[in-house]
Amino acid sequence: MVTGSRRRSIQMGQLNCSWLTKTPASSSAIVYSEEEGNHSRIPNLSDYFLDTPPFLAKEHLRTERGSALISFSDSVRVCWGLTSHLCATVRQNWSAPKMARPSSDLTEFREDFAKAKHIAIITGAGVSAESGVPTFRGQGGYWRKWQAQDLATPEAFSRDPSLVWEFYHYRREVIRSKMPNPAHLALAECESRLSKQGRSVVIITQNIDELHRRAGSEHLYEIHGSLFKTRCMSCGEVKANHKSPICPALEGKGEPDPSAKDARIPVEHLPRCDRSGCNGLLRPHVVWFGETLDSDILTAVEQELEKCDLCLVVGTSSIVYPAAMFAPQVAGRGVPVAEFNMESTPATMRFKYHFEGPCGVTLPPALERHESEVI
Repeated sequence: MVTGSRRRSIQMGQLNCSWLTKTPASSSAIVYSEEEGNHSRIPNLSDYFLDTPPFLAKEHLRTERGSALISFSDSVRVCWGLTSHLCATVRQNWSAPKMARPSSDLTEFREDFAKAKHIAIITGAGVSAESGVPTFRGQGGYWRKWQAQDLATPEAFSRDPSLVWEFYHYRREVIRSKMPNPAHLALAECESRLSKQGRSVVIITQNIDELHRRAGSEHLYEIHGSLFKTRCMSCGEVKANHKSPICPALEGKGEPDPSAKDARIPVEHLPRCDRSGCNGLLRPHVVWFGETLDSDILTAVEQELEKCDLCLVVGTSSIVYPAAMFAPQVAGRGVPVAEFNMESTPATMRFKYHFEGPCGVTLPPALERHESEVI
């Protein structure tokens, strides 16, 4: 744990690069959260980089309690350096002529599937998109005149909690009208079926819509939180909340049209904590841009990835960190990784399999009962 005076943070997207340390026993990076004083482990960088990043040379580090700690003056350079070095080294590796292209042989994949005892499945927005859930990405990815990264930040909530709650009320109500699609259902059925055979399936999702839960998945890590949970800004209580609307003042609000007027709801009428004696302002229990992921969840996810003998990457762009590093880390130790997506991603060439097309079409036949399974 970093001690002493409070330190400034450098944040980049959903990866807080405030402090990165490398311990002598491991090349894992530790991300420290200034706000909560805890830390989150990023999967081993040595499993992802093809060579040692030059900006992590000794002269750029200072020692603190046996760890090499990057000073603040270098942390900005390291944040951008990690990105540019990752892109450069991985791009160099992907262009190497000796690297085999991923297979799309379903029969071969099914052989690996039949042998697997611990299957880790990483899912992203592409799975939910097939249920009609808006992704708020790319052209047309706007709510009114805002994109998600404009509203999904602690600063936006502090500045205008009414506007942010309108945005999340709209998202909650949209998702209520959506149903799990064949990909969600195939994952849930596979988990249930294999659990009876003493085999485990864990889903690690970046989605916040709870469609995996509604489909029946139980062994589930929602690393970015849930739209249907709240956290009190005063007492910190996290609680499931499926009310519609979540508070009376949001009834009929959240219209996405650019011409819609902001509701400007007084803060005392926004969702409030019902814990006795609290009444604090509630916020959505999701990970906003610039915030760190829950360290306990990341630790549990890392443990699942370390023991898995088959990994699936389903409907994810492989560009949101730290989740984008999970599957390449697994592939780096020789575990078969299969990607199911509408198109190739920056990580595709690191995987053994790639199945292109809608997840709801490609995934069910890949996960159906194998002939070797005992009924």
